[in-house]
Amino acid sequence: MHIHREGYRIIAISAIVLLILDWLIYHFLHQHFPSVWGLWLVVSIVLFILIVAFFRVPHRKKVDDENAILSAADGHVVAIEEVDETEYFHDRRILISVFMSPLNVHLNRYPVSGQVTYSAYHPGKYLVAWHPKSSSLNERHTLVIRSSHGDVMVKQIAGAMARRIVNYAREGMQVRQGDELGFIKFGSRVDVLLPPHVHIHVKLQQPVKTGVTRLASWN
Repeated sequence: MHIHREGYRIIAISAIVLLILDWLIYHFLHQHFPSVWGLWLVVSIVLFILIVAFFRVPHRKKVDDENAILSAADGHVVAIEEVDETEYFHDRRILISVFMSPLNVHLNRYPVSGQVTYSAYHPGKYLVAWHPKSSSLNERHTLVIRSSHGDVMVKQIAGAMARRIVNYAREGMQVRQGDELGFIKFGSRVDVLLPPHVHIHVKLQQPVKTGVTRLASWN
């Protein structure tokens, strides 16, 4: 396991702020309220561990399956449904939505190999990630990958806590299944929209892992 580069600055700033707070609380409260100082020390250590954990990238055996659409995010499947896609395809698509909690790995990966034909950032609201309209109203980044089997859309969607979406895709790029797509700080939701003819492998509430779990396969 290693720490993702997106976390370096936040981890450093958090360490400095927590150390300053530790010193201030120790200096002013330790002598008269030692229990308060002890409690805060435990809280500050736990907070720092959680912040570091937000940016962890576990080592995983790479899955190489060009007939599969892999999960683009860690989390739980919260939606599998047929929807009208109105941003790019303007047709019916199968939506598979994965909710990322603050405890999940926040790195996103490409579900298929191919060429990025569309990449667009959309400012928006910060509704909770499971809100039915978060996919169209929240801040998000949408990209489309044209694979040898068909086109796949991926939406990184911000939520109530996640206020920063990082996306590395540029139109015209050739990308490989399992490579880094981007990062969402801290948690939220990733939607994958697929052609109707794919074979779905996951179920609602099933835990999935980015770059490992097969969401679906091409028929």
